[in-house]
Amino acid sequence: MKKIFFLCLVALLTACATVPITGRKQMSLFPESQMIATSLTQYDSFLKENKLSTNKEQSAMVKRVGNRIAEKVEIFMKDNGMADRIAGFAWEFNLVEDDTPNAWCMPGGKVVFYTGILPYTQTEAGLAVVMGHEIAHAIARHGNERMSQQMGIQALGTGLSMALNEKPAETQQIWMTAFGAVSNVGVMLPFSRSHENEADKMGLIFMAMAGYDPAVAVDFWKRMGESGGQKPPEFLSTHPADDTRVKNLQAFLPEAMKYYKK
Repeated sequence: MKKIFFLCLVALLTACATVPITGRKQMSLFPESQMIATSLTQYDSFLKENKLSTNKEQSAMVKRVGNRIAEKVEIFMKDNGMADRIAGFAWEFNLVEDDTPNAWCMPGGKVVFYTGILPYTQTEAGLAVVMGHEIAHAIARHGNERMSQQMGIQALGTGLSMALNEKPAETQQIWMTAFGAVSNVGVMLPFSRSHENEADKMGLIFMAMAGYDPAVAVDFWKRMGESGGQKPPEFLSTHPADDTRVKNLQAFLPEAMKYYKK
């Protein structure tokens, strides 16, 4: 018991990091290298169980926008002494056939868009809004924080790998939920909303770096907000209220526009 407590204390003391751009202090209990290794397995499993889109034009656009933003983000991280944040990243962007308006990104830059979100993105710039937002989640290591919250101190004594081996189904469910591939509107909501606000800000800057007008984000999120009726779509289930999000975006636009060059 004392050993476990000591391990927990060491982990808490050494797991503090600073999120790029926002400067927020964060707590991540799992080694990022382990998170990336696990994401490879989970991502491959997801792609095997889901159908990739046969629309070549749409699939190409997802890859084009993703690679364009990722390239600028990598340059920014390296120029600002934060190359360690993208160590081990191998960007991958895929579009799957699913009517759900959703998108998510796992550690290491593994991104999935669902065809159901394309009617809301409408344009390449609109797609860049979502892409910048999802890439921001990966750069900010929000997944590690979410997994740390979901699996908690109990996993510290065994580690993520052992948890996957001993309770693979349960751990996989937690993993997919943590990255937005499974809807969860319970205890994670307050924590996730803080991540969404952060990803919004970082995402605006990332898309601006890649030459996409960040002002497009306001209209996109308005469309998303109008799409849910009484029950919000999965992509919005852990996001801030529509009016709050739009106001926050508008307030942050001047800062994002500093990075925008046509």
